[in-house]
Order: sequence, then structure tokens, then C-alpha cells
Amino acid sequence: MEHTFPLSWLLTAFALYTALLFFISWLTSRKADSNSFFLGNKKSPWPIVAYGMVGTSISGVTFISVPGNVMNENFYYMPLVLGFVIGYLVIAKVLLPLYYKMNVTSIYTYLENRFGFTTYRTGAAVFMVSRILGAAVRIFIVVLVLHTFLPEGSVPFWIVAGVFMLLIFLYTYRGGVKTIIWTDVLQTTFMLLAVILTVVSIARAMDWNFITMTRAVVSTDYSSWFNWDWSASNNAVKQFISGIFITIVMTGLDQEMMQKNLTCKDLKSAQKNIYTTSITLVVVNILFLTLGAVMAIYVNQQLGGMQGIGLADAMGTFSKAQTDKLFPVIASQYLGLGVGLFFIIGLISASYPSAGGALTSLTTSFCIDFLGFNKKKDLAQERKDRIRKLIHASFAVLFFLIILVLYVVNNQAIINLVYLLAAYTYGPLLGFFFFGILTKYRVRDKVTPFLALAAPVLCYLADLAFKAWFHFGLGFTVLIVNGLLVFLGMWIFREKTPRVTA
Repeated sequence: MEHTFPLSWLLTAFALYTALLFFISWLTSRKADSNSFFLGNKKSPWPIVAYGMVGTSISGVTFISVPGNVMNENFYYMPLVLGFVIGYLVIAKVLLPLYYKMNVTSIYTYLENRFGFTTYRTGAAVFMVSRILGAAVRIFIVVLVLHTFLPEGSVPFWIVAGVFMLLIFLYTYRGGVKTIIWTDVLQTTFMLLAVILTVVSIARAMDWNFITMTRAVVSTDYSSWFNWDWSASNNAVKQFISGIFITIVMTGLDQEMMQKNLTCKDLKSAQKNIYTTSITLVVVNILFLTLGAVMAIYVNQQLGGMQGIGLADAMGTFSKAQTDKLFPVIASQYLGLGVGLFFIIGLISASYPSAGGALTSLTTSFCIDFLGFNKKKDLAQERKDRIRKLIHASFAVLFFLIILVLYVVNNQAIINLVYLLAAYTYGPLLGFFFFGILTKYRVRDKVTPFLALAAPVLCYLADLAFKAWFHFGLGFTVLIVNGLLVFLGMWIFREKTPRVTA
């Protein structure tokens, strides 16, 4: 039965969850300084970090998109998730030992020791561009969803975006990563509660117990894990290989994700965190996909299909944009106010720490990699704290402005392009780090910025050519191709005599 979600419930949930976040921020930021902001004083319990990283790995966009996409692509997302596990093993065995050995605050310090100052700054800049673009799109989509729950025309979008970014700035500007680690626990908990409650509510509506629900899902094509069509973008082999490299780049070479791991007291604790996270993510993603399957069955059997809930045209056809709306529509309009409330809290909890984590990592990278906080021993701690807070505020304003631009443009193609650019820019980091790890050569340091620019452009042209000539694009494998091009460029411009300084 369709119902309208009360505005008072939305505002109350938002206020209560925000108050809880600020209470955690207060607890974790007492006696805070730059050391606790950047590395949490290296006292974070690894089980807490591991549990929180599950929620961090599942952004607000994923929270909405993955269940709905089952309607189109079954469980074909799972080979990508299985690839994540291998990627996490590489992080635990290769990258974490490197970071802990060098005792880094910013992981891009490795590039300076290995290749030189220009490569170091290039790597940090690549991360910042990637994180700003990717995080801005994710925050924009979540704020847009929240705005749609308000009565039309009641509150301007810029006010919703402004309040959202202000709150994120306020709860993170003192505690930094120490605060983010504990708020990630809330994020994971409420996201999982939203998913579980939705599954339980649909099961009750369909008169299922656990066994009959499982049989219903398994008996449909939705439960199929593997697509062996090589020309498809979700081909199982492509997905698995891509999952490995996506994890290595977007977790192992990403300051935001690694900053949390580096708050553990030692390497062994950080590795336990990574192993636990990798296994937990498999279970959680199966849960998300199961939600997608039961929603698809419920919609088709009880609500007249996608057309019956207004997400398909007169011919019954629907797009990826429509399936992204499936979870919000079902949770907020058809399963009772309780489920709708937990969906809203889950969405808010998915977006708050994700945005806060992006702000914290960008502030850390700028302060360490561009302002040289770790090198300026004569700079007073109070001065460092004032500068850090100013940088933190500046990035919050930058996010706000980008969100407004995306809203004014309001063009899905441009939004997708911004998100695509973020994915493309991660490739150079893959090339930089693995050339350093797999070879003993130095490179001509001044060349690396040009390689970081050229490789994504060549990848984009190659993707267009593959689509024109072979009727399929590079998809997620663009990261691999991008990294290989940078690796090849570094090999061409290597110094002929191998020598390693780190």
C-alpha cells in the first residue's frame, strides 16, 4: 500500500542522527591535535576499523544503486566483489608493510622517497582531483535524494546542501580521522539495519519465512552470479579482474581509506583489519543483492512491475536511472513508516562519514604533501592547527560549490562524466606505485606529470575506439589499462642504472 513519508519524521530522524554524530565527535575530539586528526594517535582498535570500513566501502550511491540494479543485471556484481578479496590480500601483503615500514602519514610520501619530489606532488595531486570529483558526485546524489523528500518548493536545494556540508565540517574539523573511524561504525550499523528491515518487511508482505524466501530468490534468474558473455561489460572474468585493481587503487592507494588503516597500533593489527573487512564485504554484498532480488520479486508479483510504481514507461521499459530509484521508492512508500525511517537514517549515515572522510583525507594530504607539515619542525603546533582548520573549511566550501554547479547543470551525462573523470584519474597512482614496487629503476622525475595527464587521455580515446570497432568499451578495466600506460611510460623514461633509495 502506497503512503506518504511525513516531513516531521524526516526532520526528526535527521536531527537525532546528527545529534548522535556530534556527541561522538565531542567524545573523540577532546584534547585533539594534528596528530590525532591525521592518525588518531595510532590507537584505533582494529575490529572497530574493520567494521567501520565495510560501511565506508559501501557509499550512499552503492547503498541505493546495487539493490536496484539486480532488476537489470541479476547478481552479476558478485564477481567484482570476489575480486575485491584478492585486492585486499595485495594491500595487506604488499602495501601495508611498505607504509608501516616508512611510518608515513600521507601514503604519497613513498613516491618522494622512491622517485623524487615532482612524482610525489603529482601523485598527491592525482589523489586530490580524484577524491574531490568522486566525492562531490556522491555527496550531490545523496543530497538530491534528501531534497526530494521535502515538500516541493519548501526549501531551496542550496540550503539543504549548505546545511549538510556545514554539519559535516563541524563534526570533523577537530577530531578528524579519529572521529571518522567511530562514526563509520554508526554508518555500517544503520545501513545494515535498513537493508535487513526492508528484507524482513518484504518477506512478511509475501508471507515468506527464511527458507521460502531463499527458495524464491534461487528459483529466479536474479540469483545468477556469472555472465560469460565476453562482449558484456559485466562479464564475470572482466568483473573479477577489475575488482582486484579497483580495490588496490581505490583502497590501497587512496589516502582516505589507508589513513584509517594507519591509525592501528601496528602492522599486524592493520592486516587483521584488512582480512576481516574483505570477508565481511562479501557477506554484506550478498545481503544487498538479496534485497535487490526480493524487491524485484515483490514489485513484479504485488505491485504490477516497474510500470505499476511509476518507474517504467507505457511499454514497460526502464533504465538504470529508474532502478536506482527502486530502493528509495519501495522503502519510503510501500513498506510502512518504520522501514522508511530506517532507510532515511541509513542514507544519511551512508553520506555523512563518506563526506567527512573525504574532507579529512583531503585536508591531511594538502597539509602533509603540499604544506609540508611533517617537515616544518619549527612551525608551532597551534599554528599548524589553525592552518589545518582553515584548509578543512576551504575544502568544505569547495564541495558545496561543486554540488551547486552539478545541481544547476542538472544533466545526467555531465554528472556521469565528472564521476568517470574521477575513475580515470586513479590510473596514474596504480602505475606510479607498482613501478616503484616491481622494479628497481628510478625515472626522470620531471616527466611523471605528463605521464599522469597523457595516460587517461589515451585511455579515453582507446575506449571510444573499442566501442566503435568492437562494440564494447573498456568498462572497469580502464583502471588497468591506465595504470599499464603509466607503467610503460615510466619504463621508457627510466634511468638506465637501477638504484633504490626506499
